[in-house]
Amino acid sequence: MALSDADVQKQIKHMMAFIEQEANEKAEEIDAKAEEEFNIEKGRLVQQQRLKIMEYYEKKEKQVELQKKIQSSNMLNQARLKVLKVREDHVSNVLDECRRRLGEVTKDPARYGEILTALITQGLLQLMEAKVLIRGRQADAQVIQNVLPAAVELYKSKCGRDVVVTLDTENFLPADTTGGVDLLAQSGRIKVANTLESRLELIAQQLVPEIRNALFGRNMNRKFND
Repeated sequence: MALSDADVQKQIKHMMAFIEQEANEKAEEIDAKAEEEFNIEKGRLVQQQRLKIMEYYEKKEKQVELQKKIQSSNMLNQARLKVLKVREDHVSNVLDECRRRLGEVTKDPARYGEILTALITQGLLQLMEAKVLIRGRQADAQVIQNVLPAAVELYKSKCGRDVVVTLDTENFLPADTTGGVDLLAQSGRIKVANTLESRLELIAQQLVPEIRNALFGRNMNRKFND
């Protein structure tokens, strides 16, 4: 039975409506899937960037912490160096005061004569030479000349050997030397420095650790005292 034009149009409209509905449902399905995939990808990217940001700031925090430790260590070292500098300056001042007081000994002729006798005798015993040249300050020339016989006799009594001792009247120790003498033998090739400064320096090397302990107490971190 043939369809009328109206029936054909009706079927066509019905088919178009069905196709349109199918298309709409398919479009909605595609949109929903695209939205889901978008949200998943967005979440992944956000998480990825969040981790990067956390890693960045964690790295920055470690750098800041390390910088703080380095700065703290530097400041601590600087403070320790300052303390050590102040301590060494104080020890140096103590030794300077010792030198000043040592120089006052030369103002007592009798006491200074005894010291020169001992210094010359000690130097002679160190040299053990037959001929020795004595060199002192020009201001001490007479005092040295006066004590030479006693020093020579004392030397002979201790070692039983003769010695000819001559005072150098052409070359002298510097005027700012505290006192004492130099003893020379073998045309100056052998020398014993027995000035008051040299004796103080020798004693200071032995006593500086004790001076430090007396002034500042024992350093618990120091394993050796020299």
